Amino acid sequence: MTLTVRPERGTIPLTPAEIVAELDRYIVGQQEAKRAVAIAIRNRWRWQQLPEELRRDIVPKNILMIGPTGVGKTEIARRVAKLVDAPFVKVEATKFTEVGYVGRDVESIIRELVEVSISMLHGERLEAVREEASRAALQRLADLLVEQRERRRAKRHGQEGESEETEPPEERRKRERRMARERRRLLELLSRDGMEDETIELDLETEFDLFVTPYAENGGVDLEEFQDTVADLLETLQARRRTRRVSIREARRILTQQEAQRLVDFDAVVEAAIKRAEESGIVFIDEIDKLITKDGEYGPDVSGEGVQRDLLPIVEGSVVMTRYGPVRTDHILFIAAGAFHNASPSDLIPELQGRFPIRVELHRLTEEDLYRILTVPENALTRQYRELLRVEGVELEFTEDGLREIARLAALVNSRAEDIGARRLATIMEKVIEEVSFRAPELAGQTVRIDAGYVRQRVGEIVADEDLSKFIL
Repeated sequence: MTLTVRPERGTIPLTPAEIVAELDRYIVGQQEAKRAVAIAIRNRWRWQQLPEELRRDIVPKNILMIGPTGVGKTEIARRVAKLVDAPFVKVEATKFTEVGYVGRDVESIIRELVEVSISMLHGERLEAVREEASRAALQRLADLLVEQRERRRAKRHGQEGESEETEPPEERRKRERRMARERRRLLELLSRDGMEDETIELDLETEFDLFVTPYAENGGVDLEEFQDTVADLLETLQARRRTRRVSIREARRILTQQEAQRLVDFDAVVEAAIKRAEESGIVFIDEIDKLITKDGEYGPDVSGEGVQRDLLPIVEGSVVMTRYGPVRTDHILFIAAGAFHNASPSDLIPELQGRFPIRVELHRLTEEDLYRILTVPENALTRQYRELLRVEGVELEFTEDGLREIARLAALVNSRAEDIGARRLATIMEKVIEEVSFRAPELAGQTVRIDAGYVRQRVGEIVADEDLSKFIL
């Protein structure tokens, strides 16, 4: 079965049943939500097979996931995006403010999606030319080594600084033949990795990193404006060369990267990436219920109803300006999620409700669900801890009753305190494995058996004390 199926015209993606089957490998239960996203992904491919005049009228049916934290909402969206190789961003609805206030505006979601799409596609194109770039880097490396060795030879013989124009023809021919022989010899050595620890002088281009700023998340300066302004100010300084002595191994890596960059047309990457973001992008908006003002009364909260209104045109379909050009949002799939403990989807402003016609409820996790989460997924916590400790020569053996005891305790603590779903397993597992993890270097070569008695010994007293368990678990 092909897992990576980019939704382009002519390709056959996974069927909805196959998508659900793949999601089942990592996420327990929640079949209704899995079916909804599977159908949405399949519909996207169906839409791309239609004539252009019909495609304009068909828009994605956005999904609203309703359920408590830790039941798989984000994981379903993230896994399905990875499954079909779609650009994906996850944002917290509460991080945005309405236009005109200090903070992040909702259009930055689309700018981030475009950045993710460009990064994905650029990485793919670099990987596609990796072999060709490696060959070109080998040739450049041989040339650099020959030149540097020839300069050192000329210096030893007192010929440094002599012009090639004044060099006698016979001497020039002898030098060229000598360099050609040396180049062939070096190429053979390099191809057999026979010089990896030797050093070479390499000219490197140093660039200022303009993509890291503390202001984007905390408010105060718009990230894109900040980058554009600094880029303009430092344009003349952005590419300065410096010479550095590195090992042949490191030089091979640097030159391969440089050659790959030269082989990839970045403008073509940007154009294709924008198209991919427009037609395949998935935006996951978490905590959308936090945009609802208490009791449904809309007030002056700049992170509430105003943000809902600003989301409307983006979710409905509009054009957002980015540093790479305009991006249409008409066919981006939006998946919103929230617990809706103290509100309901009907408390969202009516216009936004209508933009999320597909609504699915994700159910609280039972003790049986928690047990299956420990045993079924390919990335189960038990496997993660087993592999981590195996690095130090310690084997973990989880018994059936031990796993059921962990699930029982997780369900019990969830029922007493705030229900955080499967995340409760991580806190309990960490307590169970803590002693083994701490003493792992001393336990090398041993097998540690995690049964029900061991679990109760490690966390039983904490769970029994309700007040203590609320703080620790």
